[in-house]
Amino acid sequence: MNIASYIDHTILKPDATKEQVIKICEEAKQYNFASVCVNAFRTKLVKEHLQGSDVKVCTVVGFPLGAVPTEVKVFETKLAIGHGANEIDMVINIGALKDKDYDYVYEDIKGVVEACKNKALVKVIIETFLLTQDEKIKVCELSVKAGAEFVKTSTGFSKGGATVEDVSLMKKTVKEKANVKASGGVRDYEKAKAVIDAGADRIGASAGIAIVEGSK
Repeated sequence: MNIASYIDHTILKPDATKEQVIKICEEAKQYNFASVCVNAFRTKLVKEHLQGSDVKVCTVVGFPLGAVPTEVKVFETKLAIGHGANEIDMVINIGALKDKDYDYVYEDIKGVVEACKNKALVKVIIETFLLTQDEKIKVCELSVKAGAEFVKTSTGFSKGGATVEDVSLMKKTVKEKANVKASGGVRDYEKAKAVIDAGADRIGASAGIAIVEGSK
């Protein structure tokens, strides 16, 4: 298994410097990770430093709370794509899901999906630790219906991260209609292999190098 190809090499901490982001890009090219995942402000920088490589540019939207209006997420998405993003990791409106306002949650995801049409793929961050089992299933179903390519466990900024149980449930729910990204708390090869075995198609991690080195 080429575990590097699963990894979105991630730097989302608010105090990340330009030098640190460039270093992440160089590491991603060296290890041939799937993408580099950054906050929107760094999208142009990442695009510039990944030029000529196969590593994708991934930008987060509505991050980390997901509580901005859909119009803001759509604007962020279009801006990120204009700055070179190939992949968009958006956070759902968790409060609306808790309200059972499923139409809003669907339209929120759909707005971002439509903004990405033929330009970037969408990963929907559902923040599993804040959801019940039924809510996890429901939002995965809504994500598939809206046309998203991935559902993703976590932002890494909330109470917890990816678990084998959640990845398995999400994979079972989306079946072959979407992929699953395990993110948050995946820091070594053993955990990475466990979530992949459970159905993860991608892993979001700041510990990408440790994961790859641990596989040797």
